[in-house]
Parts: sequence; C-alpha cells; structure tokens
Amino acid sequence: MQIRQATYADRAAVEAVTAAAFGEEPEGRVVTMMRTLESTGAARVGLVALHEDELVGHVGLSRGWVDARQALVEVLVLSPLSVHPGHQRRGVGTALVAAALAFGDDQGWPAVFLEGGWDYYGARGFVSGGSQGFDPPSARIPERAFQVAVLTSHEPWMVGRLVYPEAFWLTDTAGVRDPRLARIEELSAQANDAGGGT
Repeated sequence: MQIRQATYADRAAVEAVTAAAFGEEPEGRVVTMMRTLESTGAARVGLVALHEDELVGHVGLSRGWVDARQALVEVLVLSPLSVHPGHQRRGVGTALVAAALAFGDDQGWPAVFLEGGWDYYGARGFVSGGSQGFDPPSARIPERAFQVAVLTSHEPWMVGRLVYPEAFWLTDTAGVRDPRLARIEELSAQANDAGGGT
C-alpha cells in the first residue's frame, strides 16, 4: 500500500470512495462538505491510500482554530476518513490516520482534532479533547466523540474552544442532531449506570 498527497486528478476517485465509505449518494453530505472545505479555502491537504494503483482510501485535513486566551491558534481538523468498503479492516484507515498525524507534526501544527468513534480513534493516537483542556465547537458533539492528538509544537497555553471552519456549519456536518443524538445520550447513560464510564 502506498500513501501520498492527493492531486486534482484524484478528485473523482476520492469522492467515489468517500460516498461508498459513508453509504451515501455521489452528491451526499460528506462529499458536499469536502467540496465546501475546498471552495472556502479551509482544506489543507488530502492523503490517499493506493493498493495496486487503485485508490482505496482518503483522509482530509482542514484548518480550524483553538480560541485560547492568549491568541487564536490554527489547528488541523481530520475529516473525513474514508476507506472503500471492499478494503476496510485491512489497516488502510490506520495507515491514513498515522500519515495524517505525521503530516501535522512535520508541518508544525500543534494539534489534530476530530469527532468520531472512541473505540477506533482512541487506539490510533487520539485522546478525549476535554481531558486536554479543550471544549468542543458544538454541544451536539458527544463527549467521547470529541478527540484530539496533541503534537510536538503544542504549548500548554494553547487550550480553549475548538472553532470549526465555516464549511462544517454550511453543510450541517458538525455533531449530530436528534433523534440520533438522543439515542447516543441514552446509550451513554446506560453505560454509565452499568459502570462502563464515558
């Protein structure tokens, strides 16, 4: 498997893999979010995974900010991570996440944020954003889903609320809404009652 930066020529394949990974139509919300991140200037880099010259995965990194007391700090937001269904559970996503974190560290970014499944990203270098002094950009992001990987150039004062790029709001892809949010909260409460924690 090869991982490299995406090029304009990869765009159609990236969108096809993303739509397939999220079970959406070609013009679905996630592809629309990606296009909006690019058209509004927030996208910073896309990394693609190739297997025998076939594009099988993609991860996007965009610019966000941490609204720290001392200054506004530019950070990266990882979204989306997409692996074609036929290539999932083969380490493609893990390799893309590792490459995204390496890119951020190499380029001097202080942190990479995301919202996603704790069981997946928690095993791949991410920790709870709240545990590191960060606040989520929306109250609709479940606590366990708000995650961060703090990188080498991060300094202790660089904490505060994460501010998403405008594209996340324009495409309504920040957090989740009811009834799904209510169901997640219910399941989380049940886990707490059973001693499972959050």
